[in-house]
Amino acid sequence: MHRAAYLRHLNHSYRWAWLALMLFALVLLGIGIGLRDPWPADEPRFALNALEMLKTGQFWFPHRGGEPYPDKPPLFMWASALSIAFTGSVRLGFLLPSLFAALGTLALVVDLTRRLYGQRVALLSGLALLTTLQFVIQAKAAQIDMLLTFFTTLGAYGLLRHALLGPTRRWWLIGFAAMGLGIITKGVGFLPLLLLPAWLWFAWRGQATRIALKDLGLGMVVLLAVVALWGVPMILVATFGDDPSLAAYRDNILFKQTGERYADSWHHLEPWYYYLVQVLPWAWMPLVLALPWAIPAWRRRARRGDARLLLPLSGVILILVFFSLSPGKRGVYVLPTIPLLVLALAPLLPGLLRKRGLHWLGTGVLALLGGTLFAAGLLGALGLPALTKLAERHDIVPWAWWIVLGVTAAGLLAWLRPRRGMLALPLWLAVFWITWSTWGYVLQNETRSPARMMQAIVTITGGDAWLALPSFDEEFLLQSRQPSVHFGDRTPIGAQFVRAFAWLQEAPNRHWMLTEQRRADDYSCIDLSQARDMGHQNSDDWWLIPGSAVLGCNSDENAAPLYVAPTTLNTNKAKE
Repeated sequence: MHRAAYLRHLNHSYRWAWLALMLFALVLLGIGIGLRDPWPADEPRFALNALEMLKTGQFWFPHRGGEPYPDKPPLFMWASALSIAFTGSVRLGFLLPSLFAALGTLALVVDLTRRLYGQRVALLSGLALLTTLQFVIQAKAAQIDMLLTFFTTLGAYGLLRHALLGPTRRWWLIGFAAMGLGIITKGVGFLPLLLLPAWLWFAWRGQATRIALKDLGLGMVVLLAVVALWGVPMILVATFGDDPSLAAYRDNILFKQTGERYADSWHHLEPWYYYLVQVLPWAWMPLVLALPWAIPAWRRRARRGDARLLLPLSGVILILVFFSLSPGKRGVYVLPTIPLLVLALAPLLPGLLRKRGLHWLGTGVLALLGGTLFAAGLLGALGLPALTKLAERHDIVPWAWWIVLGVTAAGLLAWLRPRRGMLALPLWLAVFWITWSTWGYVLQNETRSPARMMQAIVTITGGDAWLALPSFDEEFLLQSRQPSVHFGDRTPIGAQFVRAFAWLQEAPNRHWMLTEQRRADDYSCIDLSQARDMGHQNSDDWWLIPGSAVLGCNSDENAAPLYVAPTTLNTNKAKE
């Protein structure tokens, strides 16, 4: 009876600790929502996709400025549209899918770790995940990868529940359904299948649930059925409809954005060692500091055949190999490895936190980060030309913020001493993320979002004037406060200007054009004395050119097909 009461007490204490962990995560990851607009590169694009869905009612085929957007499947855009519609605001809604996906990923990691190793290790694993740099970055970004990571983590959770704690066919099938949802979020949602090679080995040795061919086939049927819920209607509408742009969308997303993008990528080209050398040292920080002690421990457990640890570790390794084999690489691709890495480190965490050398490493990293920020902030405040010119160019003065972060680092190091460096570093990271998401957002928003400039443009032109955006970036279309047009995202820039000049001449008193000053060579038929300098915004200097400034440009009436952006027709409620 005494033991039963003790266990009830432990479970009660754990529930409170779990709630405290999730509340801390909600504050850490959610603070700052509503303080900033979508920032380039990807956030304005997905917000624009979502707004266009809400404006046009076209949910099956994502559009961007009137054109089909075939680069990604639509699930993340659906989530963004739902959250924006629910909140009535882009600023409040666009970050919610990533926030909820991060909280869901955290809950899955903690729960599986608890089932495998106990309550204490589960809480430590949750804190380890929350300190990991790339995980927090993506939780605070409206990019597609955090939602993908939630689905790949749910897929891995289902498979590992079946492999290590099963058999449990229900979780096996949930895992495959999650992978299907991951595929219609971003094509690589099948990544948990990379657990299967090691699983087969452990099953053969009797250390994991055996995989029946019947179950494997049923799982693949579930995965394909989930994908088909979107894919089959999309293919049918694109194939039998009368819109050739939808047929092009079908072919692009089924072939170019999948196999061709992986095997013969046309951008983000990097060498095979890119992730090992340029990404993991910061993306896995501070977990990466534990590798000198973790790798020997993994080796010892490998000799003992510890499937609980080695299965997720095999997933980490094979995901890295998978993405390293493709010529096209981005740092964010390895985000799905982080939950698996935490699962592989989880049983080692209590021992690792007793390693004196690890604490000294944490101290060194914190001293480097805090010292660099303090020195840069102090030199900027004292007027170092290199820093002040940079601040003037981007219209941001971060010196006080940097100095505060440097002083905070020094205070934590003085308080906790080097013997607790791995406590000081996560505490400093928490301070960094809280100040980044408040002070930092306020400092950066006007230079990373063109909202203020687009408001100034409508003041100059009048709200009834139309604005052309050749060679447009989504953030300008998203923040436009007046009817806006563009000339085809994939149209060559020279052809866009021919069309833009013809369009300007159609109504010179009501048509205006916003364009980069660096393209001045393309404006030979423009009277630039009438152009208004709109200053520096989003890494470029801008001109606002009235239609009356067009002198003798090609005026072929068929030269100006255009797309009207349906999300920019004064839908201010969804932008504020």
